[in-house]
Amino acid sequence: MTCYFRHLVQVFQKADIKVTAENRQEIDRIIHNIAGVNYKNCPATWRQVKSLISEDEVSFILKLKAAWRNRGHTL
Repeated sequence: MTCYFRHLVQVFQKADIKVTAENRQEIDRIIHNIAGVNYKNCPATWRQVKSLISEDEVSFILKLKAAWRNRGHTL
């Protein structure tokens, strides 16, 4: 789990997300959801995340920030 987090330090900083031992799994699930990859498939998620960031880093960061901010809220 979270094998790609070390590559996303700046992304987390830009999204105002502080990664802790307590919230790593929740952040990982959010990223899997944004990437559209089944949870716990780390290599596929990292490939998709790299692609999304290279296409539009700002959009990825905004999606991550919004998902983090709205976690636990249902419509």
